[in-house]
Amino acid sequence: MCRHPRRGEAGREVTRATTGSPSPRGAAVGRGIGIGLMYGLWKPRVLGAWRVPASGPVILAVNHSHNIDGPMLMGTAPRPVHFLIKKEAFVGPLDPFLHGIGQLKVDRTTADRTAITRALGVLEEGGVLGIFPEGTRGEGDFASLRAGLAYFAVRSGAPIVPVAVLGSTERRGRLISALPPLRSRVDVVFGEAFAAGDGSGRRTRKALDEATVRIQTRLTAHLDGARRFTGR
Repeated sequence: MCRHPRRGEAGREVTRATTGSPSPRGAAVGRGIGIGLMYGLWKPRVLGAWRVPASGPVILAVNHSHNIDGPMLMGTAPRPVHFLIKKEAFVGPLDPFLHGIGQLKVDRTTADRTAITRALGVLEEGGVLGIFPEGTRGEGDFASLRAGLAYFAVRSGAPIVPVAVLGSTERRGRLISALPPLRSRVDVVFGEAFAAGDGSGRRTRKALDEATVRIQTRLTAHLDGARRFTGR
């Protein structure tokens, strides 16, 4: 006998079919892999994870100075994360793997409407969206933010939780110089959730520019505080 979908289940499946948003199950699998790898290879020290809302949509805004920052957050965040990842990473066997664990491919050279729709779908379904606000790997100091984070936050109304990953670039490993030394400590510090908008609900260019300034102020303050607290 065919099972009828539970209330709300059919709606979620229709939403996924419409938006192409990834299944939460894939992100949960990715989190499990991340936990095994990150805690197996390094010694993450996670601070403030309780600040991430236990349910509902949320955006994790992460500084980005090393390639392990994304996987490190996936393995230490208290909830499964769907990351927006540059399309250049989706090559060879990594393409089906990243899709399979619920990650989102984005073309950074254009307004990638498919990626935007899928990311909004994650938030509409009450999931966690991970974003590198600087758009690319650099100093990891939030000095230059793209407007994408403000757009997702204002459009969805989801709170932003700032995250500082510290220690991933301090030293190079002996076996693999591109990675931090095995079993070295990496700090992951979660900040207080905050709303990016001004409460008016406006989505104009001016409103997004103002939201970007507010976001940068909060992210920079969190990073400075995390560095003082951890001594890094």
